[in-house]
Amino acid sequence: MIRLSDNLLNQIPSIQEWAMRTASVTEVARNFAEYVNRVSYLGERVILTRGGKPVAELGPVTRGVPIRDIPALFASLPRLTPAEAEEFGRDLDAARDELNRLEVRDPWES
Repeated sequence: MIRLSDNLLNQIPSIQEWAMRTASVTEVARNFAEYVNRVSYLGERVILTRGGKPVAELGPVTRGVPIRDIPALFASLPRLTPAEAEEFGRDLDAARDELNRLEVRDPWES
């Protein structure tokens, strides 16, 4: 089995980095609206370079919760007591029964 050193692995770009576009700061400044539109509407990320070296990244605003924070988010939620869980289960059963009594209709019919 071939084992790559951590140093070598750190030099291999991820798929996202591989697909990321680079542009000089001057190029972005001259065509700023175009770059902002590409980021806003296409979700592209652009690495800005100065003298051929990366200095900044232009990308869409992160929305929502990062995946790595989800376990902590769930851990922070209040827990149901056994009585509350039982009541919640009864509410779900009642909702299912009510929905099953409704007439099924074709959503594509007008």
